[in-house]
Amino acid sequence: MKKILKNSRKKVGQLPGSLIYMGDRTGDGIKITTAVYDKVNFSEKILEGPEQIKPILETNQWINLDGIHIPETVGLIGEKFHIHPLTLEDILNTSHRPKAEDNGSYIFVVMKILSFDEETDLLKSEQVSLVIGKNYVISFQENETDDFRAVRENLKKNKGRVRELGPDYLAYRLLDVVVDNYFSVLEKIGDKIEAIEDELVENPTKQTLQKIYKLKGEMIVIRRAVWPLREVIGGLEKLESELIAKSTQPYLRDLYDHVVQLIDTNENYREMTAGLMDIYLSSVSNKLNEIMKVLTIISTFFIPLNFIAGLYGMNFNTGVSRYNMPELNYYLGYPLVLLVMLIVSLGLFIYFKKKKWF
Repeated sequence: MKKILKNSRKKVGQLPGSLIYMGDRTGDGIKITTAVYDKVNFSEKILEGPEQIKPILETNQWINLDGIHIPETVGLIGEKFHIHPLTLEDILNTSHRPKAEDNGSYIFVVMKILSFDEETDLLKSEQVSLVIGKNYVISFQENETDDFRAVRENLKKNKGRVRELGPDYLAYRLLDVVVDNYFSVLEKIGDKIEAIEDELVENPTKQTLQKIYKLKGEMIVIRRAVWPLREVIGGLEKLESELIAKSTQPYLRDLYDHVVQLIDTNENYREMTAGLMDIYLSSVSNKLNEIMKVLTIISTFFIPLNFIAGLYGMNFNTGVSRYNMPELNYYLGYPLVLLVMLIVSLGLFIYFKKKKWF
């Protein structure tokens, strides 16, 4: 199972607010995309570096960073928008628990976005951080993905109310994408549970047990991501800040209901996953019982046959006494014994059939 605290040794002995990336990505640079918009206009640019960002604009601005593995770049953006070093530290710590904080001039939100790798079918967890200011939203993602593509398209084509309302509504839309993505992940988890249940009923194997353990690990990852989100959305809904308009609060309440639904679904799936192990053990036990039943029936058939064979294998001398197995001298003695064995076997077969033992 994945470590809960990744690269935690990097932080040992460092001062609070030290900008140290605590994640797995290395290599490529950071892609910075900025979108400036109002009710009428929209423009989008891919910047070469953080020095091209204009922090103070009369219109709304959405800045998205794909990649946070270069602390210097994150630090420069923090300086432009006066983001506290402890907030920047949390952004760079990719194993951080989801949370929401009101820092006065901005609101800081950390959350996890989950997805299944189409090639490996492994559950991936990526941290997404939002900094919500008076006329801007900054989103920090670990990797370059298309998770927020629908929001970006709505901004371009002026669909919905995202251009009419402020950056708080844009932040809600981004949060909504994360929550909707959880529903897709849980839907796939439900399909996996059904497939494993069918496999358990038909023919449980060691591979089935491995699938159950893998599923339990995935449920733990989902639970760690979903449960704190309830506190995050609830806190934003009740937050008394000028950065959250009253017109946005109904949307946050609706999003909170979706999170509660996610938690209920997740808990149901956790119980079902825990029950899969019991089903596996029961199926294996039943399978073993069936095997033992067959072996017992076969043994039962041979018990009287072994007795007859053993009885006539004692080699008593019939020449000493006429009572020493006189049937050994019968002309048809051997065929008679075989016939008796056959009759005994048929009798046992008919008896077991009537008892429905097989």
